[in-house]
Amino acid sequence: MLLNIVRLRYADPPTFLDTTQVIAGYSVSKSISGGFYAYPATAVGNYLFGTGTMSLGENPTFTYQPVTGQQYAENVVRPISPTVIMPLSLGGLPIDTLLRLTAQSIDGLSNVRGLGAGPFGGGSVRFYLLLHDLRQLQIQGAMTIRITSENPTPPDSKKNGGKSDSNGNGGSSTGAERSYLVLTSTSDSNLLAIQAEVRRLLHLDPGAEEAEIVYGPYPKHPGKQIAILTRSMLAMLTQLAYEVEVPEDDIKSGRTPPTIGQVGIENRPEVVIHSSREEPDTRYAAVSYNNTWFWISDRDFQSKLAFTMVQVLAALAATNHTAGAVVTIPAG
Repeated sequence: MLLNIVRLRYADPPTFLDTTQVIAGYSVSKSISGGFYAYPATAVGNYLFGTGTMSLGENPTFTYQPVTGQQYAENVVRPISPTVIMPLSLGGLPIDTLLRLTAQSIDGLSNVRGLGAGPFGGGSVRFYLLLHDLRQLQIQGAMTIRITSENPTPPDSKKNGGKSDSNGNGGSSTGAERSYLVLTSTSDSNLLAIQAEVRRLLHLDPGAEEAEIVYGPYPKHPGKQIAILTRSMLAMLTQLAYEVEVPEDDIKSGRTPPTIGQVGIENRPEVVIHSSREEPDTRYAAVSYNNTWFWISDRDFQSKLAFTMVQVLAALAATNHTAGAVVTIPAG
């Protein structure tokens, strides 16, 4: 994953592999020997001796195949659905990190950064202000995500006696999962002010307690929906690549463009990737590319958490039309 980010930084094509087989091979051998020496009565005593040895060998085998064709399009190029992304925040993952990685825009607030996006990499200051507010609400328990498989009840469904309308939506039918941003009740004046700011930034109705999260640049029903234009895995890795620290000589020689700066209240990349000519001592992950080492520090918890989230998202985006990996474990 880290190598693909670095490759994209230098405009090299990334490579994605799928694990097709795992064979856990191991061997164990043991031996023990002993004896007893008895001397004549004139001897001072009797003696015991013994020796033992044991060896353990492990030789796992992994089989990979490149991700190509339709599987590449679905796993790498297709945007990840907001319905898949948003529930991750329910497990305690920071919602600001999650959306900064996965959202291209939220209700028109742009997170587009990189080449051609201006000297500072583009992006809307209000986008990062929104993420900051959502994180504060998440920490204080004044915001959550609700998941349901029930279709919303359209206004004309009551006239039809609960039957489906022309779009096939009915009040009692079930369908695909839907996600809702819920602003929970609170008496804290500071949290109420932050909730009001979130409603303003998302163009929600002043009294809205929840809003459906949909995919797209803009909502079909303003005031009641939040439109998130999500990224694909390729777009996500490309965005991280623009923020990689690279040697100054590579920029001057034209091998790669300058690293983009931060916008608004952001003061650092989501995943800080360092570079040097020498192999780092303490690293969470490191790769060597064109005689340069790129690594994530083991002392940078925020970067480690964000990089782990990228790997979780890659697993969620993966679709495989063939049988899964075969795991073979010898027994006996």
